[in-house]
Amino acid sequence: MKLALIRRQFSATGGAELYLQRLLQALVKGGHEPHLFAESWQGQLSGVQFHAVPVSGDRAQRPTRFADAVAAELAKHAFDVTFSLERTYHQDVYRAGDGVHRVWLQRRQHFAQWWRAPFVCAGRFHRNMMQLEARTFDPANTRHIIVNSDMVRREILEHFHFPANRINLVRNGIDLDRYRRGQRNATRERFGIKPDDTLLLFVGSGWERKGLRFVLRAFHRLKAPRVRLLVVGKGTPPLAVPGGVIFAGPMSDVENAYAAADLLVFLPIYEPSSNVVAEALVSDLPVITSSLNGASEIITPRKNGTVIADPRDTDAVVEAIRFWILQRGQAEMPPKHELSLERNVEETLAVLELAAQEKRQ
Repeated sequence: MKLALIRRQFSATGGAELYLQRLLQALVKGGHEPHLFAESWQGQLSGVQFHAVPVSGDRAQRPTRFADAVAAELAKHAFDVTFSLERTYHQDVYRAGDGVHRVWLQRRQHFAQWWRAPFVCAGRFHRNMMQLEARTFDPANTRHIIVNSDMVRREILEHFHFPANRINLVRNGIDLDRYRRGQRNATRERFGIKPDDTLLLFVGSGWERKGLRFVLRAFHRLKAPRVRLLVVGKGTPPLAVPGGVIFAGPMSDVENAYAAADLLVFLPIYEPSSNVVAEALVSDLPVITSSLNGASEIITPRKNGTVIADPRDTDAVVEAIRFWILQRGQAEMPPKHELSLERNVEETLAVLELAAQEKRQ
């Protein structure tokens, strides 16, 4: 197959980028001809043809201008399948890895302080994103959608008239080998964690969406002297931070953070399907997360984690933390192959091949 793949910014880091890199490798290995359309690309792969689609403008303008520019470039070629990881105008397959923008805005309003709520959806950027989204989720413009959780599938069906039988669930996958080689003892020593201490872990940037404030609130309420909290990710720490919290900043060796920890606590207000849940489970860590995270669907309650209905329910979070402290080392993890990137790529390829077959008919 001759395929067009669309991603605005492509680098060798990040969950979506790693996913796309592995997919491109699989396509080349399978004898296909992949073409990547992006503003820029770091770490080009042999066998992949790169098409630069540079755009200018401010934050509000760039997504629409990119969609315009990609449409113009695609018109110059003929492809068996066009696969977009961005909200663009016409594609055979769209991967809704970012979820539904209007639902994200609704969640922001719902969880914002009362005086901020009216301003959450304001601005050209959000208007442009919702207009792009409406075009992407129009069945006349998109043949198939890939979602990474049933939660996102339900959101699409609720807000758009897209045929349910053309929405394909392909759960995220991760690099299993990476999260099996973390160094527990050395990393705990690096952050001053004693052997008998319990270490809670939060991983993620964009702390408003990922619910760090709810994690800090529960940690403060916990008041357990032998429990510490390691926060990994980019952000500005709040002015009032409970004792025992360590802000590590971004970690290129985040697998070591998982190895050092005993429990992941991650309470987002909106996540289509966060990779950190799978990363923790592969690292043999139980997970406490919110029901507003599509990745909560891979958790078996009281076996390998706890799903909190509302991240603001501090009592429920504290109760779950105490439960898992008592169950330390007793979690039953799901089969690792179900979380693998290889499984994800294989299922994605099946959807692309289906779309190509339908297009030929």
